[in-house]
Amino acid sequence: MFKGLGGLGDMAGMMKKAQEMQSKMGEMQDELHNIMVVGEAGAGLVKATASAKGDLKSLDIDPSIFNGDDKEVVEDLILAAVKDAQAKAAERAQDEMTKLSEGLGLPKDMKLPF
Repeated sequence: MFKGLGGLGDMAGMMKKAQEMQSKMGEMQDELHNIMVVGEAGAGLVKATASAKGDLKSLDIDPSIFNGDDKEVVEDLILAAVKDAQAKAAERAQDEMTKLSEGLGLPKDMKLPF
């Protein structure tokens, strides 16, 4: 196709791949806002729902944990559930990015975004 231009033919292909990857990365970033994960603490007594971007969306607290002097326990359970949701969000986001990189023919262990 680009005979006589040396490596420019390969450069055009690389540029096309880079544009494709940029487009898919944008789509993936948008999609991560819609993927929800749930973190739990206290055997499910406190549940935190977050997007795969790590944005906290909701808390679900079983009313049975509200006993007079248990304020610190409740706070610890809420914090643990939020942290669990954030960890799951980060893991899910990395899984989605790995799928994207593999779909583009990039090495499996390549971390995205750069």
